[in-house]
Amino acid sequence: MRPLSDDERRARIGRRHGIAPTARLATSDEATRAMTVLHATEPATVHLSLFARVDGLRPADVEEALHEHRSLVKQLAMRRTLFVFPRDLLPAAWASASARVARTEGQRIVKDVVASGLATDGQAWLQAAGEAVLKALADGPRTAQELRAEVPEIAGTITIAPGTSYGGEMPIGPRVLTQLGARGDIVRGRNTGHWRVSRPQWSLMADWLGDRPARPEPEEGYAEIVRRWLWTFGPAPVSDLQWWLGSTVSAARQALADIGAVEVALSTGPGWVLPDDLDDVGPVAPWAALLPVLDPTVMGWKERDFYLGPHGPQLFDRNGNAGTTAWWDGRIVGGWRQDDDGAVEVRLLEDVGQEGLAALQVEAERLTRWLGGQRIGTVYPSPLMKA
Repeated sequence: MRPLSDDERRARIGRRHGIAPTARLATSDEATRAMTVLHATEPATVHLSLFARVDGLRPADVEEALHEHRSLVKQLAMRRTLFVFPRDLLPAAWASASARVARTEGQRIVKDVVASGLATDGQAWLQAAGEAVLKALADGPRTAQELRAEVPEIAGTITIAPGTSYGGEMPIGPRVLTQLGARGDIVRGRNTGHWRVSRPQWSLMADWLGDRPARPEPEEGYAEIVRRWLWTFGPAPVSDLQWWLGSTVSAARQALADIGAVEVALSTGPGWVLPDDLDDVGPVAPWAALLPVLDPTVMGWKERDFYLGPHGPQLFDRNGNAGTTAWWDGRIVGGWRQDDDGAVEVRLLEDVGQEGLAALQVEAERLTRWLGGQRIGTVYPSPLMKA
């Protein structure tokens, strides 16, 4: 097995991910494709992740890609997470990771509907509710609130985890929409709010895209997603891929076999790369970057020591959600937050020297100018952001 050092892995991050200033990309589409997908749980993450990778980007450029050109599309997929996909990768997700999420969500809804007494046949209820939503959207986009008012099948509530601190009466409508979205039947379309908040209208996927691409077989879908992930995040061990996919280890291994992945030696044990990706990428000049909450670079691996070091407890919450991060020369060295006036402040967890400090300050000033005093909220602040 060819050995691949941690230094080479970090060099690949700077080049492949477009976050080294000399490696930035030309458009939102190119930057998204470079990352395979973007995290979209929080809407601002999409814009900030793209800003970190594209010089001269405007928020309007991202909105155009999402809502006018529709070259980038939001889709629930791996680990029941909302992502922004390049349009051509959607069919692979519908056949594989998204289908897995849709099945699980459907089973949970059926169980809860019956347990709550909303219906005696949960599967029939879910099918009827889904058909009613699709019929309503055939007349045009609707917000979730409009659908609940218009479609009586999803207007009710169900009881979740009675007697627990997190349980109680919950509306059933959002769960039906989530399941239909995972299936690829409907999509979060135009946002009726500012780019920093999520207030989407739901649309039929076929209407939003103008057509409905055919789905491959599940194993073909997994293979295509894994091929792109491995180009972005490889070399990496099977455990990283299994975690990122939200799949079984057997599914991860099968996808690696299907794409002909090659085993290499990492500092932590065996890893995998694409068969045509064994060349050394070469050194990268020291670089600085400021990445947002849940950025795909930070969230791309499960085993993160080669770039995270000992800083995990300060930068991730208890559920494994990453806060903002500050990078120097391929490693996370701290995070960032905004002051009361909206200026970006870097908070370091280790000494980066004068060159590192200066480079990070350049990035902080660049991001401050771009935000123009607009403050970015999050429900996933890291301990360092709250300190």
